[in-house]
Amino acid sequence: MPVPLQGRVALVAGATRGAGRGIAVELGAAGATVYVTGRTTRAHRSEYDRPETIEDTAALVTEAGGQGIAVPTDHLEPTQVRALLDRVDAEQGRLDVLVNDIWGGEKLFEWDTPVWEHDLDNGLRLLRLAVETHAITSHHALPLLLRRPGGLVVEMTDGTTEYNRDTYRNSFFYDLAKASVLRMAFALGHELGPRGATAVALTPGWLRSEIMLDAFGVTEDTWRDALDRVPHFAISETPRYVGRAVAALAADPDVARFNGQSLSSGGLAPVYGFTDLDGSRPDAWRYLVEVQDAGKPADVTGYR
Repeated sequence: MPVPLQGRVALVAGATRGAGRGIAVELGAAGATVYVTGRTTRAHRSEYDRPETIEDTAALVTEAGGQGIAVPTDHLEPTQVRALLDRVDAEQGRLDVLVNDIWGGEKLFEWDTPVWEHDLDNGLRLLRLAVETHAITSHHALPLLLRRPGGLVVEMTDGTTEYNRDTYRNSFFYDLAKASVLRMAFALGHELGPRGATAVALTPGWLRSEIMLDAFGVTEDTWRDALDRVPHFAISETPRYVGRAVAALAADPDVARFNGQSLSSGGLAPVYGFTDLDGSRPDAWRYLVEVQDAGKPADVTGYR
């Protein structure tokens, strides 16, 4: 197997589960050393109270062919983030890829609830977890990333700039958080581009994360059983699909052509030639616009 990221060092901030885990594993499969961070460890769970841990993610990275290193980190705490980057510097002397995938807001937003009725404390904490964490991490990580030319920053969000511009995303706080991360990538592109690095925003499609599978009462092996209740779930994808998008971007010597842009896993798949684990190429955001949001019956023909 090719290992185009051999010798490269990545930090996936927020790699406990979901997209972060999929990204970390695919970076490992491409040969990278991957630092994986989060608040849930084998000794301590976050308020999510879920079983996935950063140690498990690190083990999967190593199993895939890279080197996984788990570092418990609360990215709302600048001192912890600074200590994390000091450790990466001391152990590796470089940082080539930063993936800001910190989220933690799954239990904090209320669907279709206006801002004046939404729990204010939960909404403000969601913004801190989804936006402030990214800013803190970039502040401490970018000096190390800029030490060598060619560094890549990936801001993970939900939705493309085009889709989110015209679509209300669930609630005031959720909408604001996802739009803010998109704008972060745009701003970082302006700051990093002249200094030899690249920043992009990246979104998966309808993600079959651990939490999503549990919500539908299915597993990765049985996910199609949910289609009777949620037919459009047929366009969904595994976390490894967006992971392959990040690995492809990180290995691309011409990645600067995407600087400051909003990208998606489905949009990048035909560019780089990767597929999801089942060999398909779901293009969820085109499907959402042309099929689901248009009120058409579920039919993924031509979309995966």
